[in-house]
Amino acid sequence: MKIIITGGAGFIGSHVVRLFVTKYPEYQILNLDALTYAGNLENLRDIEQAPNYRFVKGDITDQAFVDHLFATEEPDAVIHLAAESHVDRSITDPLAFVKTNVLGTVHLLNAARNLWQPLGYAGKTFYHVSTDEVYGSLEMGPELFTETTAYDPRSPYSASKASSDHFVRAWHHTYHLPVKLSNCSNNYGPNHFPEKLIPLALHRIQQREPIPVYGRGENVRDWLFVKDHATAIDAVFHRGRVGETYNIGGVNEWKNLDLIHLLCDVMDEKTGQPQGSSRQLIKFVTDRAGHDLRYAIDSSKIMQELGWKPSVTFEQGLRQTIDWYLENQQWLNRVTSGQYQDYYRQQYAAR
Repeated sequence: MKIIITGGAGFIGSHVVRLFVTKYPEYQILNLDALTYAGNLENLRDIEQAPNYRFVKGDITDQAFVDHLFATEEPDAVIHLAAESHVDRSITDPLAFVKTNVLGTVHLLNAARNLWQPLGYAGKTFYHVSTDEVYGSLEMGPELFTETTAYDPRSPYSASKASSDHFVRAWHHTYHLPVKLSNCSNNYGPNHFPEKLIPLALHRIQQREPIPVYGRGENVRDWLFVKDHATAIDAVFHRGRVGETYNIGGVNEWKNLDLIHLLCDVMDEKTGQPQGSSRQLIKFVTDRAGHDLRYAIDSSKIMQELGWKPSVTFEQGLRQTIDWYLENQQWLNRVTSGQYQDYYRQQYAAR
């Protein structure tokens, strides 16, 4: 089987690529990534020489490129993770999110349909990875997002992902393209680009700089360890039902301020700072425009149908994450300085 994994140099994508390359040596894994600011091939240095792995630099917003890639590579499956994903960036530049998340997805759907439909779709899979943000915002309480929750996106990012989800389902119902979808909660773990909450806070603590917290820190998110997300994607890809959606969450809700308090306390413990000193770095800032109050995922479908469940508690996963960042200071320095972007030119451009 040959699988194109889009966005495989990104945070979640790199963990999925590594899992599939190492777990399934009989598969050929093609990592397709445009290497925008969040794409970092240093995330995959440990497997880049694997005989069943290959990287291709390319942009899914270029229909001619996508069509040529599919025609020449003839993949059996697509796991589509490539996306613009930072909500703040979507507020300042929404068109970039429409181009990548909507048009890019449609380009991939068209290329897959054109290649597979004449063959009858036998043994083919288009797996689209999405977000819980398409469901909108929940009030405090017991309610959870399920696979049948009505879409109610509130930001340009979530609107672009909701649109891409609809296009994937439309290609399934109109053209019978064999698709699978999943919607995940907030991911955290190693290799996370330091614009997101947890790695940003870790970096600020190390630099003894202010840790920005929106509003009063009351917003609630369900946090999912990225390696658990990768195993869930593996389960959906291999055992999920065609045409179905699976919600993937960590069963792990935290208020942003409580999360930052825990992170500060663990960092103080691990770095020898006086207990409570890192909490003094917290700085409340003007709330994000349209900031959703609460996301919470009901993962019972994937647990019951596919036997998946999170392998770590949040405290365990957070400690693993902090240990990784403390042990990989060079990675963080190269990302924050921009040096990581030289890696492609040094390792691949001359090939």
